[in-house]
Amino acid sequence: MAFHDALQVAAAIAARAPSSHNCQPWGVGWATDAATRRTAAALLAAGEPGDRAAVSPDGRSAGTAAGAPDVRLGGTPDGTPDRAPDGTPDGASAGSGRVPSRRSEYLVLALDRARELTALPAHATEMLLSCGSHGEILARALAAQGWRADGVRLLGPGATGGAPPFGGDRWPRAWEPLCLLRLSPAPAPPGDLAALRETVGARHTNRGPYRPEAIDPGVLARLASSAAESALLRAQQAPGAPVAVRHLVGAPERAALAELVARHGGRDFAHRAAWRETHAYIRRDEAEAARAGDGFTLGQLFGELSPPRRLGMRAALAPATMRLLRHAGYDRFLARQLAAAVRRSPAAVALCFDGSDGSDGSGRPGNPAGPGDFGGFGGRTPDAGSVLRAGAALAGYWLAATRAGLVLHPVSVLLQHEDVRDACERRLALPGRALFLSRLGYAVTAFPSSHRRSPSHALRRV
Repeated sequence: MAFHDALQVAAAIAARAPSSHNCQPWGVGWATDAATRRTAAALLAAGEPGDRAAVSPDGRSAGTAAGAPDVRLGGTPDGTPDRAPDGTPDGASAGSGRVPSRRSEYLVLALDRARELTALPAHATEMLLSCGSHGEILARALAAQGWRADGVRLLGPGATGGAPPFGGDRWPRAWEPLCLLRLSPAPAPPGDLAALRETVGARHTNRGPYRPEAIDPGVLARLASSAAESALLRAQQAPGAPVAVRHLVGAPERAALAELVARHGGRDFAHRAAWRETHAYIRRDEAEAARAGDGFTLGQLFGELSPPRRLGMRAALAPATMRLLRHAGYDRFLARQLAAAVRRSPAAVALCFDGSDGSDGSGRPGNPAGPGDFGGFGGRTPDAGSVLRAGAALAGYWLAATRAGLVLHPVSVLLQHEDVRDACERRLALPGRALFLSRLGYAVTAFPSSHRRSPSHALRRV
């Protein structure tokens, strides 16, 4: 399949990647201009260990173009795609003298700063997890159509020499480039695309009750190993899993988690800026959610509601009302409700990494990280590449859980405040810094999936 067509199909599938508040903070640039392809080829050729180009989750990349007109995937400003006479994207020799193969294509995964959550410092990590998950699903969908990622490089400050990163004026000014992918033709097993589309379409957060039956240990073991089955990690040839997967299945563990939720779960409602930001993504009804293409309805948060209860919940959750109700303990009441759901769930899952000793959280020593190595970071703060890599692993885990008939409900509030996260890691004896925490089980009732923006909003020719 021609890459243009494959990318359109893949983008539609990847648009359903998980993201906090369903904010969809990603962008993807397709290098079709000759100069952009030269830049991409040179960056990949220069991506050798020892030349680290990392950026912290809340950092900014240098050289973002300002005031740039956007060019969506439909073509260039005059409607003509940048193609060579033979119909393939134009390519010319890179600075090293190497010619970018016309059989390869280049994509730049970006964070859309105009769509990111910013109320809490922890949101920076969540945004990168979302971008990593989106990139992983995009890479899988392209591989299923015969375009496999065979080169990856993390992009950080200075990676492009201070020039506009890609595409000059065509690069959206709100986009921060995160990583570069090279894709080349490769055989695709029949049926992979249909299976992936079905799984991604079935994957969504289910906040309802779960059946009490225990999950088979063999299923949990397969889920734990799925974190290393990443299209992006294969392209990067990174050793080991980017995260450690810990399943909480024992009654004492689940009780401890429920107690933490009951004690701290009201933070999200009591924090004014965080709740204002959350509330801004709550849509009045399905029609408004469909128009916006993001956020969630009350039905996606609480399940089916009667009209009177829907009106009551809308009034109670308004920021002005919440400021008053929290003095009456409403935030603690909501936290206890969430804690009860956690307590009745048969399992929970934590994805963790630990860079304090250079490891990747899997118990194996990490290697010194270069531009193409997303693993390994010093101290307790993961760099952007490590979080992107973890986001790819999260996508792999969630898709594997969906194939197994399981559903997830993230309990993000325990990780969004440093003191609470530290308490959670200690109490649950987690193997490293927690980046994702969720209920896990078999759903009693189906929850509606959330709406998505048109894939064209997140695609540009550069």
